[in-house]
Amino acid sequence: MSKKLIDYKIFIPSIIIMIGISIPFALYESESLEVLNSIFDSIVEMFSWGYLWYGVILVVAGLYISFSKYGQVVLGDPKQKPRFTLFEYASILIAMGVGSTIMRTGMLQWTSVANDPPAGVEAGSPESILWGNAYSMFLWGFQVFAIFVMIAPAMGYILHVRKRPLMRISEACRVLFGDRFTDGVGGKILDILFLISILAGASVTLGLGAPIITQNLSHLFGIEVNFTLTITVTIIWVLLFSLSAYLGIERGIKRLSTWNMYLAGFFAVFILIGGPGVFILNYFSDSVSFLLSNYLNMSLNTDSVHQGKASHIQSNTVFWFAYSATWAMLHSVFAAKISRGRTIKEMILTYLLAPTLISWIATGVLGGLGVHRYLTGELSVLRLVEENDRMAAIPEILSTLPFGGIAIIIFMVVALIFLTTTLDSTTYTIAAYTSTRDMSKFEPPKILRIIIAAIITAFALVLMRIGGLAPLEVVSGMMGFPVIIIQFILIYAAKRMMDKDEAWKNNIR
Repeated sequence: MSKKLIDYKIFIPSIIIMIGISIPFALYESESLEVLNSIFDSIVEMFSWGYLWYGVILVVAGLYISFSKYGQVVLGDPKQKPRFTLFEYASILIAMGVGSTIMRTGMLQWTSVANDPPAGVEAGSPESILWGNAYSMFLWGFQVFAIFVMIAPAMGYILHVRKRPLMRISEACRVLFGDRFTDGVGGKILDILFLISILAGASVTLGLGAPIITQNLSHLFGIEVNFTLTITVTIIWVLLFSLSAYLGIERGIKRLSTWNMYLAGFFAVFILIGGPGVFILNYFSDSVSFLLSNYLNMSLNTDSVHQGKASHIQSNTVFWFAYSATWAMLHSVFAAKISRGRTIKEMILTYLLAPTLISWIATGVLGGLGVHRYLTGELSVLRLVEENDRMAAIPEILSTLPFGGIAIIIFMVVALIFLTTTLDSTTYTIAAYTSTRDMSKFEPPKILRIIIAAIITAFALVLMRIGGLAPLEVVSGMMGFPVIIIQFILIYAAKRMMDKDEAWKNNIR
């Protein structure tokens, strides 16, 4: 591969650091996990309030930018049509934003809250179940998608308006820190930090995503979940996302994303018709009502006056925002790349609203099915998730539907495509980020996309086999802390660039 296609000054150090981090994790998995968890727990305990306010502040910032003079700025030539239709654009953002995780949390997140409800609520009670589904919707709400999108205005502006050739965090900081920092060690450190956080996150996603498929296969065919089955599923998945990333956004990522929207919609209708449709619709209404009534409570509550261990809602919200921050740069860089021709307002509001809507519907349908089976006594879901692998509860719930085997197969296909669209977007973005091609004019080299896919796969498979995946997940969550600082710097950088260019006068429709 030609050296002109890849920036080795950020690529090689990132790989070396990843290997340097992973080796001790693999050799001393339990010890490193214990140390890392204690560090992460200390950060969470000290900055719980900060993480919660961070999510709220980003939502406010997103709404301010969208409805201010900056929101009408077009990312690209104002006369140019958007690259994708609104449906295609929203589908890609949904597939990237929620991935297969919504399939897991939508079905089972309510159980974690019902078993460990907020203070004063009895475990397993009707109120705890309402808290559970409402909280699952909250997790996939405005805060997390604001975290994902708020770097995108700066990245989209340097790429589509200023036509900077390199689509990098360091480039977006040039307006604040100058050429010496951006082209020097400071800029390289920022870009290496981006690559390490995304390579770690992608490896964890690949390693921990397989059980959503393997547990369903195990139930369907009565086979044991072992390393061979996990490897087989992972290799098929790798081939799919490598091919999609190789084909690119138009022929690969866009097609898979839009097809999956139709398939997921069909699956939801199938559950409503074949399952307890009326109950699910009623429960969905109750969940949304309960969520809106308690939104501020979930957003900012730290359980400060309740002594003892924090409830699942309080501790998990902080972890969720911290872990989401790790992915913020990736989501924003990818959103910026596909947003040519969109206004900043369209980009932010589409990312805030489209994935949130789909996530709430998925949670209502999948969670509603599990809750109905629990309330009627058909399936002891709360006991099931505590006694077995949590993922094993999914096929048990789906098998209660008419044509349960078909339901499990459709669920696996939708989950597999969501997993694929998450990682093909990741692979494509890393390739675009490390490429020295002019990203304002070209796509990242196809060979580079395959190399990135191979590196992510190698890390995941080795760590799955010898250990070290769980510690890497904690490190991935911890890396969200510096990313938060970078996020606020880049929000300010976007404003500075648009003010300097008077883009709200010169680059509007």
